[in-house]
Order: sequence, then C-alpha cells, then structure tokens
Amino acid sequence: MSAIVKIKDLHKSFGSNKVLNGVSLDVQKGQMVAIIGKSGSGKSTLLRCLNGLEKVDAGDIQVCGHDIHHPDKLNLRELRKQVGIVFQSYNLFPHLTVERNITLALTTIKKMSTEQAKTIAHKVLQLVGLENKKDAYPEQLSGGQAQRVAIARSLAMAPELMLFDEVTSALDPELTAEVLKVMEDLARGGMTMVLVTHEMAFARKLADVLVFMHQGQVWEIGPPDELFSHPKTAELQKFVSSDL
Repeated sequence: MSAIVKIKDLHKSFGSNKVLNGVSLDVQKGQMVAIIGKSGSGKSTLLRCLNGLEKVDAGDIQVCGHDIHHPDKLNLRELRKQVGIVFQSYNLFPHLTVERNITLALTTIKKMSTEQAKTIAHKVLQLVGLENKKDAYPEQLSGGQAQRVAIARSLAMAPELMLFDEVTSALDPELTAEVLKVMEDLARGGMTMVLVTHEMAFARKLADVLVFMHQGQVWEIGPPDELFSHPKTAELQKFVSSDL
C-alpha cells in the first residue's frame, strides 16, 4: 500500500487558540481511518486542512500528490476533483433538483456533457439507493436522504479520497443507519476514507485505523479493537468508558 495522505508535524491556531499541535499521520490507499475524540480536540480542523479549507500554520501535508502546505503552488481546483468532503450540514442547493445538485460540478468543473453527467448521477444515486429521487428537491428529502445525496454528489467526481465530518450527528438513529450503510458499502468497495465520527460501534467494526485525538494531538493510534479494549492512556480510557 502507498500513503495517499501524509501529515507531518501539523500546527494550526485560530488567534491564541492552538487547535492542532504537531499532528503526524499517514493514510494508506484503501484504508478507512476513523478519528475520534472530545469536542474541541482538533478533529474537524484536521479534516478541513486536508481539503485546503483551512490554511496550515506549520508542518507538511501531502494529499493525493498535492502539497497542501504550499498554498502558492496548490491547485485547489485539481485537489478538490480528487478529494471529496461531506459535512454534517448537507450543503445541497435548495433550488436545484437532486440530479442537478449532482451534475452541476460535472458539467462546470469537469466540462462533461449533460448526458454524460446524468449517466453518472444515475449511477451514484443507485449506489446510495436514491435513484427514484432524482427529480426531487432537497426540501422534499428526509435528513438521511439529503445526506446520502451529498455523498452521491461527492462520489460523482470519482475522488481518490473521501472525507466525512460527523455526517450523522444531526440524524436520528434510523436515518443514521441509512447513511452508515452507504459508508460501509464504500469501505468494502475499497474507497480510501477519513472520517470524524462519534459512532463508536461503526468505527470499531469497519475502520482499519482508529485515531484518538486529544488537545490537538494524535494521542493514540492503532487497530480499533486494540484501542477500545486496551487503551494506553487515561484520557482514552475515560473517553471510551463515557461512550459505553
């Protein structure tokens, strides 16, 4: 396996608030890496740095061959063709149909024909079980359906890496199960994924690597069963026991 993400000694502050304090992490092609930790530990900021949404203060990040830490040399447009990101809020365009939400980037960024884009939209909607919703508008969807459309929209760009930032935290258990099923299918299909999640059972079942962040650092890292069963630090032990 080769590393698709390489992070070395990453630092990021917002004013006087040090959010990332020397994070180092590699993600291998085909891996699912789950990041857990208390609110404020730097998880979401780390994810946003991987997609160039946050500027890095110090350290090195390479993602899909792009040097994120050199913003003057970074082609964000090319990076975002290769790296999909899905947020807690779906960010769908309310005035566009589901199909057009998916085809928009294909026709404008990838310069595909409308027919090509529609073919891909149909394919990714099938993947997330929503091909019958192509003509619906976002307001006509449940939260779980909207999140699955957001995932389909990212998949349509054929990314090499998918980032998920607490994508189920606003959903009830039934809708959460819908979305997690889609992510499980992606993982089994070999998609490289980094997700920030509070779904501990899901992370334990499917992640290849579990990362526990604390105070802006990678506090513990390893196979999920090992970290859940034998936490090495008091901080992880307390975090795991509070979730049970």
